[in-house]
Amino acid sequence: MDYLVDFALTVPEGTPASELEQRTTGEGIRVAELAARGRALRVWKPLPDDGRARAIGLYRAADDTELQANLASLPLWPWMEISVTALAEHPNDPALSGGSAS
Repeated sequence: MDYLVDFALTVPEGTPASELEQRTTGEGIRVAELAARGRALRVWKPLPDDGRARAIGLYRAADDTELQANLASLPLWPWMEISVTALAEHPNDPALSGGSAS
């Protein structure tokens, strides 16, 4: 099943820069690992930029439990507010009719 995940990051006040850098680096590594396993499909930065640290991602998991475990494995997870929308195929999806999806 595919999921659209909206992430908003709030770094706790007083967090040392070194911890933020370590978690941010770890986040990139972990997302790459999930991508290699076919679990993180795409990640976008929403526009217009509203000044908040946000991302929207397309993730794939067997079920809600697997998705939750994958998201909880992200180093920035404790600082994230996350909204998840489960997605189902739509009969008008151009990808299903051989059209190009970007």
